[in-house]
Amino acid sequence: MVKENAKVITGGITNEKGTFIIKNLEFKNYTLEIQFIGYKTVTQNVALSNKEKTIDLKTISLEENATQLSEVDIVKERSTIEQKIDRKIINVGKDLISSGATASEIMNNIPSVSVDPQTNAISLRGNANVRILIDGKPSNVDASQLLQQIPSSSIKQIELITNPSAKYNPEGMSGIINIVLNKNSKIGFNGSINNGITFGKTPKLNSSLDINYRTGKFNIYGNYGLNTGKQANHGFVKTLDAGKEDSQIFNFVDSSTSHLAKVGFDFYANDKNTISFYTTQNIFDGTGKSATSIDFLDVTKQDFTQLFDNKNDNYSQTYNLDYKKEFKKEGHNLEFEVNYSNDNNKENGVFTTPNAINYIVNNGNNTLINLDYTNPLTKTAKLELGLESRVENTRNNFQKDNAYNSDFAYDRNIYSAYANFSKQWGKWSAQVGTRFEKYNAKALFKKVNENSATFEDDLFTLYPSGYLNYSPSDKNSFNLSFSRRVDRPSINQVNPIREWSTPQIDSEGNPTLFPQFTNSYELNYTRKTKLGSLTTGVFYRRINDEISRTLFENPNDSSKLILSYDNLDDNNAYGLELSGNLQFTKWFSSNISFDTYSKKTRGVVANEFVEVNVTSFNARISNTFKASKKLKFQLSGLYKGRDLGLQFLRQPMWKIDLGSSLTVLKGSGTITARFSDIFNTMHFGFDGNKPKKQLGQFNWESQSAYIGFNYRFGTGKNKAIQRKERDKNETQGSGGLL
Repeated sequence: MVKENAKVITGGITNEKGTFIIKNLEFKNYTLEIQFIGYKTVTQNVALSNKEKTIDLKTISLEENATQLSEVDIVKERSTIEQKIDRKIINVGKDLISSGATASEIMNNIPSVSVDPQTNAISLRGNANVRILIDGKPSNVDASQLLQQIPSSSIKQIELITNPSAKYNPEGMSGIINIVLNKNSKIGFNGSINNGITFGKTPKLNSSLDINYRTGKFNIYGNYGLNTGKQANHGFVKTLDAGKEDSQIFNFVDSSTSHLAKVGFDFYANDKNTISFYTTQNIFDGTGKSATSIDFLDVTKQDFTQLFDNKNDNYSQTYNLDYKKEFKKEGHNLEFEVNYSNDNNKENGVFTTPNAINYIVNNGNNTLINLDYTNPLTKTAKLELGLESRVENTRNNFQKDNAYNSDFAYDRNIYSAYANFSKQWGKWSAQVGTRFEKYNAKALFKKVNENSATFEDDLFTLYPSGYLNYSPSDKNSFNLSFSRRVDRPSINQVNPIREWSTPQIDSEGNPTLFPQFTNSYELNYTRKTKLGSLTTGVFYRRINDEISRTLFENPNDSSKLILSYDNLDDNNAYGLELSGNLQFTKWFSSNISFDTYSKKTRGVVANEFVEVNVTSFNARISNTFKASKKLKFQLSGLYKGRDLGLQFLRQPMWKIDLGSSLTVLKGSGTITARFSDIFNTMHFGFDGNKPKKQLGQFNWESQSAYIGFNYRFGTGKNKAIQRKERDKNETQGSGGLL
């Protein structure tokens, strides 16, 4: 700023390079003050006259202020929801962090999202065909396992992209869930430690360490997560068909230990060029014991109990290299990415009564190469272009009783290009785009004493998308969108080698599955009030060749069943959602969401055409009570309505959780406690008529207690670096007066 006799006359700010020019000054004596947050103010006297009309101040050096306030971590008390043109963003606050120790647990408090309590499979709007991304990138670690290893305190945002644009891969009928992690890039050494124990029937440990060191042009970071413990499950299935009556009782105990590590760096060559690299390494060791007792009503059949012991070893790794080039114009950039991942899984299972040994090896390799280009043509228009190549190879081998039984090879290549154009005018904004994809898949299945089976699928498809947004005011926003999606069969869905087995049921894939396509339409309205934000949405989906679970009689033994996958007929689904993020008083706030879905499903089951219509209702509420600045309590409830498929009716389920969090150590630490499923009401119950009349129920350790501690540490700015930079008087820029 420019002063005359202590009075401010004019002023200005520097550009991106730190230079500035101040014009139209009278010929007088002035005092010039240069200020920047965290640095000492520089004062300089200047004099303008007829002889010296222009003054070049040359290089101006700023010195760091040693007495500056130390950096602090600021985490919002309450989660907030933002509706963007193509996604809904949940900014994670302390209320969500305290609702669960891991990403998997807090997901059940996110509108439209559900996590299966048995398998940890995640679904969006009642559909499990959803793609999970971490920081915008896919992971070779199974989503159900990965979400168990990410501590809730490491999550910054959760993005629900129910109608993704052409920029994204079109996989997943219900869209994309992108989990954005906190990326610490503060100067110096910083990090956090998270430890928690869950007490069910047995204790389970969840720990993580996040560290970061940034200096100069480098930012180096590392994350490590440990998950270990036992899980107990039990259940029953009763078959009621005349002449085939039986009762099956299941008891499962699984022990597992997983290690997930991520190490990476960012190299800032200059303001316009950044190179990033990271690798993730995941080691999973699991053992399982199960006992299945079968009681036949037919006295001519022998009752028996089958025992099963299995050991599962999995090692997966990912390597990612990314280069980003920023051009002179803001928002104009080019990004190139290469991602390679490998997964190796070995399972050794031993059955008794009858006796059998199964040894299965699964190995997969995935290579992704991606190029994205963004150009803001004007202040209100933007063009996005991109190319992508994905090459995926999977090999599976099955040995039974120490002898070769079968093997399965599956190769999939996808080459794509996309173009997006967006434009804003006044209160309106729009975006249109198309993705072009060439898809090829080949499968080969070999089995002893059988002819080899082959399958090939070759497609060229367009995936258009479009968005229209209208914001009549800051408090109101309407959004209309459309996208075409695809669900390509996963390796588990096409692999004919058995996934798991019980005395009466074998689970295996179907190599002849072909992709499922969906046209998705949405209309959303967001209203901001004094209490908070409310979002209402309606959607419609037209589903072609829907992929679904099927259960049919084993052709080799009519008393047994095979659980697999098949393509159903074309189906329709539509729904309504309502969610609110409300602050009623300074000490009481709520996150509330309701959704209802209706769908018509048609297909062939047991050689019979079946059509069902079902409406499902779900609700959840999370109340936060602030007792003081440091102590909060949380009361949450979840209700999942019944769901009807072609073969089974899933019974409703519900639970209530109670939690609390206490901030300690001057804000650096948080103690969290939680009691889940207070009334022990959460279980999976079902009944069905096809291909057999059956009913059953499965229970897990839903009722549990958790205690956790999170500690954040760091220097904010490394003192040695501060001294070094003060010694050399780090250059901030230059300027001139006219």
